[in-house]
Amino acid sequence: MSSTSLALSNIHKNFSGVAALTNVSLEVQKGEVHALLGENGAGKSTLMNIASGTLQPDGGEISIHGETIKNLSPKHATELGLTIVHQHPAVLPDLTIAENILISVDEKYLKGDGKSVFENIEKILIEFGLAVNLRDRVETLTVAQQHLLDLAKAFAVNPSILILDEPTEGIQPSIIQDIGRCLRKLVDEMGISVLLVEQYYDFAKELSDNYIVMRRGEVVAQGKGADMDLNGVQEMISV
Repeated sequence: MSSTSLALSNIHKNFSGVAALTNVSLEVQKGEVHALLGENGAGKSTLMNIASGTLQPDGGEISIHGETIKNLSPKHATELGLTIVHQHPAVLPDLTIAENILISVDEKYLKGDGKSVFENIEKILIEFGLAVNLRDRVETLTVAQQHLLDLAKAFAVNPSILILDEPTEGIQPSIIQDIGRCLRKLVDEMGISVLLVEQYYDFAKELSDNYIVMRRGEVVAQGKGADMDLNGVQEMISV
């Protein structure tokens, strides 16, 4: 199997004749965190939706685990082990945590009593510093805790590729670094490949192995996470 989990090559996308993405390429290697940086309107969401099969590109190529995929769909992406956690928590507040898990986690992980998935989610939530009863209603959780529940659901099914859309959204600055350390620990233990869409660049620098910066639908910089110049990134996206 290829060491490249997800490859997007020369991706183009237009909306009503206006270029949203122009010749965008990136590769996410097995077990790495690859940060995708840029301001609103840079094309991050469009690229992420193409990577997960929600949108079709007008040009370019998508490869998952070394296999070139034509007309990728969300269902096919999921079958290939790709999971996406969106910026706004995908939870139903009037249901319990357990009921939310039953609704959102693919039934193949819930065969039998589904005990292992529930145990995994509880364990991951504890890693994030959130000890809850699965019988609690989601409406009793804060927005930050709902984000952590979404993250735990994603990790619990052991995806091979995980797209995180601004996982720090709604989380208090005082615990963002702790969340980052937990995420990094889980990624390293499980060997997951992560595409991290993030606007907190210091968080991205701390967590990522590699990064790209986008502006107006194009890649304007890329490099190693450890070498990221935070001031330089801010200048590039603000031009």
